[in-house]
This record gives sequence, C-alpha cells and structure tokens, in this order.
Amino acid sequence: MFYEVAPEGKVGAFIYDYDDSLLPGQIVLVPVSKRIVPGVVIKKVAQPDFKTKKILKVLYSKPIPKHLLKIVEFVHEYYLAPYGQAVSLVLPRGVEKKRRKTEQMFGKTRKTEQPVKNPKIPLNPAQKKALEGLQKAPGATKLLYGVTGSGKTNIYLEMALNAFKQEKSTIVLVPEIALTSQLVRVFQEVFRDNIVLIHSKQTEAERHAIFNSLLETEMPKIVIGPRSALFAPLDNIGLIIIDEEHDNAYHQDNPPRYSTVRIASFVAKTLEIPLILGSATPAIEDFYLASSHDSLVKLETKAKEEATTPEIKIVDFKDRDKFTKNRYISNDLIKAISDNLESGHQTLVFHNRRGSAPLTICEKCGEEVLCPNCFLPLTLHADRYVLHCHTCDYSEKVPTNCPKCGHPGMVHKGFGTKLLESELKKLFPKARIRRFDADNKKGEGLGVLYDEVRAGDVDILVGTQIIVKGLDLPKLATVGIVQADAGLSLPDYMAEERTFQLLTQVMGRVGRGHLSKAEVIIQTFRPEHKVIGYAMNEDYLGFYDYSIKKRKKSGFPPFRFIARVELSMKTEAIVLKRIRELTNQLSRDKRFIVSPPAPSFHERTSRGYTWQIIVRGKSRKALLEACEGLDKNFKVTLDPPGLL
Repeated sequence: MFYEVAPEGKVGAFIYDYDDSLLPGQIVLVPVSKRIVPGVVIKKVAQPDFKTKKILKVLYSKPIPKHLLKIVEFVHEYYLAPYGQAVSLVLPRGVEKKRRKTEQMFGKTRKTEQPVKNPKIPLNPAQKKALEGLQKAPGATKLLYGVTGSGKTNIYLEMALNAFKQEKSTIVLVPEIALTSQLVRVFQEVFRDNIVLIHSKQTEAERHAIFNSLLETEMPKIVIGPRSALFAPLDNIGLIIIDEEHDNAYHQDNPPRYSTVRIASFVAKTLEIPLILGSATPAIEDFYLASSHDSLVKLETKAKEEATTPEIKIVDFKDRDKFTKNRYISNDLIKAISDNLESGHQTLVFHNRRGSAPLTICEKCGEEVLCPNCFLPLTLHADRYVLHCHTCDYSEKVPTNCPKCGHPGMVHKGFGTKLLESELKKLFPKARIRRFDADNKKGEGLGVLYDEVRAGDVDILVGTQIIVKGLDLPKLATVGIVQADAGLSLPDYMAEERTFQLLTQVMGRVGRGHLSKAEVIIQTFRPEHKVIGYAMNEDYLGFYDYSIKKRKKSGFPPFRFIARVELSMKTEAIVLKRIRELTNQLSRDKRFIVSPPAPSFHERTSRGYTWQIIVRGKSRKALLEACEGLDKNFKVTLDPPGLL
C-alpha cells in the first residue's frame, strides 16, 4: 500500500510504501535523503510509476486529531509553506525519541478531577449582556472588545465552564509566557488539576510527555499557553479563546510564518465551535470585519464600581526645564515615585527598548559600531559592559578606540531599560527596583517573580512591553511612560496602531479599582500627535475611526491583502537589477499596487544585501498566483488581513 507522507523539514510531501494499513494523521518514521525523520501520513494513494522508499516505523497507533491534519494542509496552501514546515507545528520536537519512564511520568494521564462544585463566577450586568451577545453572534469567530478592567477573564471562565460541562476541552491562548502564571491561578480556582500548561520554556521531554498525554486522554482539559498551545492534540475541543488578540506575539516570524488568529479561526470554522478574540485594543482589520459580520460584542464598563479614571499628565521631552533632576526621567515622574515610596505604593516605568544605549559612535568621525553579521547598530549593556546584537545574539567588548580612525572618544547615544534601572537606583538608592525585559536571566522573569511583584515586594518596576500585557497589580499607583512616541516614526503602516495599543495597555495597568490614586505620566517629543491624544483618552473607537479612513484611502488592510517579496543576493548591484525587473513585471498587472523597491529592515547581512517590494491586491488568490511562479531566491511573506 502507498501513502503520501509529509516529513518534518524544509521539504514537501512524498510517496512511500508500507505493508500494513495506515490512517491519515498517523505519525511515522521515514527516510528523507540520508536522514531519518518523523512525518505525518496525509492520505492513501495509488501506486506510482516510480520506485518508492519504505515507511520505516509507525510511532503512534493513534493518529493526530483530524483538525491538526487540516491545519497542515491549510498552512501549506494558505501560507505557501512546504508540507514539512507545516508538520513541524503539530509535532513536538524529538517525537521519534524513546523516553525513560521518569520522563514519561510528567504527562501520565490520570482521572480528571472535577472542577469546584457549582462554582460561582461573578458576572455583572454588562458582562452577562456581553456573554449573551457572544452566544448569539453569528459565525464561529467572535470579537469581544472590552475596555481594560472590564472583566473579560470572567466571561472566558464562564464559557470554558459551559464547555467543560459538555465534556469539551478549551484552549486559552495568551501572548506571553509571563502572563500564563496569572491566568493559570484564575482558572485553577475553578478547574483545579484539569489545566495543562504548554510553552516554549518546557524541555523537549516535557513537551513530548504532554503531547502523549493529550493525544491519549478522553477527559476534557483546559490548555493554556502562547501560540503553540493551539496545536495541542485534543480530540474534543469545544472552545478557543485568544486573549489580547491584537498582540504581535501571535504572528510567527520564523518559517512557517503564520497568524495564530487566522489558523484558530480556520479551526473554529472547521470544528463548528466558537473562537473568542478578546482585546481592549483589537487589530483594526479584525474590528472592521467583526463589525461587518455582526460578530462584534462590546464590553465598555469597568468590572469594579470603585475603578477610577487615572489622572494623566503630558510632559514635553523638548522642555528641558522639566528634566532638571535627570536627563531621562522628568521631575513630575520623580516626585510621583517619591510619593509612592512614602505611601507604600508601586510605580511602573515603561520604555520599549532594552539595554543601556542603542548606539555607540565615534565623536570625531561619526563611525557607528555595527554587528558584523547584521550590520545593525550594537546595543550597549552597561552592566556587563559589552555591545550586543538583539537580532543575531552577537556580542563584543566595548571598543576603547574608534575602529575606523583610532580616536579614543567613543560615545553612547539613546537609552534603554538597563540605563533607566541604573538611573533610578541613583535617584532612589533604598527602593526595591526590578527590571523586566528580554534580558532577564532564568529565575529573574516576571513569570517567576509575579507573586513577589503582586504582593508589593517591588517598589519600582522597569521594563518593556513584557510588563504591560494583562497584568493586574493591586498596589500599582503610577505608570510612567518614558518616551511615548518611540514607535511612531517606523516605516510601517501599522506603526500608529502598535503605538496606540501599547500605550493603552500600559495605561490600563492603573485605575483598576484597587487604589484611590491612579496616575499616568507620559513623556513625549510629540505631545500634539493624534495617536497620543487617543491613547490618553482611552478612545479606541475614535482611534479606529481615524485609522480605518487612512487605511481605506491608502489601500492597506483590511481593504487590500499584502505580500512582501524580499530578495537577497551577494552584491547590491545584482539584487537591485532583479528586484527592479520583478517590480516592472508585477506593475503591468492592473490588479496590484506595487511599491518601489526599498531596502529591507535588515538590508545587509553576512549573506549579502536584501531588498523588498510590497505588493497590494484586493484578491488574495491573485497575489498567490503571482508569487507562486517566482524562483526560490525570492522570499514571499503574505500578511493576509481578515477573519475567515
């Protein structure tokens, strides 16, 4: 008998033969060139007219759930990904390895404990109305737009409990691992030990054991984790929830590139189950399409009556009279921190750039110190006194002399969270200060120290976007945004949207009803910018109206689909010649709007030079057809807007 099998790797599907009968979705071991790799049986096929290799071993008698096999097909077709890359999403690493019994015990299936008997999940009138709206909204995918502090989690709990009572599992996705500990605690109060946590920090053996356990279990589970948790091998899914659905962490940038929201929407439609997208700042295209399909539910009331509206102060970074005590931290923010230290309240200082300084430059000739691999400016980390590349992880010692002219005067420009941390320690030497960003070592992250932070054992939190996503800190009184306009100048049509979302999320950490005091201090070079104004007023609907008009006029999502076509070559002359030829070719097709060729964000790497064009079209199918014919040197990334 002959079967089409998709092996893991950057390969397509191949035909193999096997003596016994196999089912679609079974995991097998197959030869690919000189390697032996795991793969998934796609389907049974007729005997081909060429010689085939044999399937070496069947790893699991039970196939993966049918919807996971459909995900493989979907990612292959929708994102132009090789079958092997799509398969890597649904199989844990090392699935072919034999595990010791001690490793297997982690995922051992046991009888599921029942949730708390008749749990009472408190829902106020606004939450009950929103829950009813979600239950009645047409289609599989529904968008819950809820302002910060409106209590979306209680609605998630109620829906998951209803699914559990029907012996159905629920998948709950969060954007960051740091958020899982908080959410797990909330769900454990209701579901006890029926919760399974999945995330990238688990070892290969742990992930393998969890996969085995979920594949075999017939009991309903609550699976919680970042985007990879969507691919849990559950047979009886009744509900999918994506919290903070707007977050960029739901987009995988490494092959196969995909949107978690799009795949989850496909799964919900396939299984005919609800997908709930929750956010205080939904993606513009998702809000537009949910409104168009009557699948939008609004929750605009704070969950706690005692919730307060924060007092907001704008500090113009250009006015140096307001920065007499510190170059980066305004007098207003310093006073607020001092007051909070006296009253036992916390302060959150936010800046979405890590490190100490993002630029090291010669004060004489202007030479920048760049990464030899990425040719991007190296970031100073003063605590280790090294220059580090946040793209490829390259590090080197800080040079004492200019590598170009030999001048001894190297200066560091700009600032990041490490510099802010050191400045705050000078200003408040007795304060308990913690920095949370991607440079935290194991055991120093917010996920590990969340209880300590929540209890008030930290006076000042300094960090990047890691500390602003969905955290509820009862002793937090002040949020200081050090440079609110930092992301507005990026050459990206989504720059304003991301800035608004980030500012709204960080401002939403205060005024949640725990304290009578709530204030936000916004430092910015552009206090008059509309996006800053909308964020100050927590006016998502106003920002949406402003943005959707710009998108429509400019022909960006949700009104057109986008394909980014990149080309990398050893010499700049060759890459320019070829990218211009492609631009001229695609420009002749009146269905497309083609941007002029431009350097990619990482224009120069050790591999050569990379340029790109942006192609926009009303038909995704037309974009696919145009891109499928390109040779393998062109890398195509489709950014398809819209719910399925």
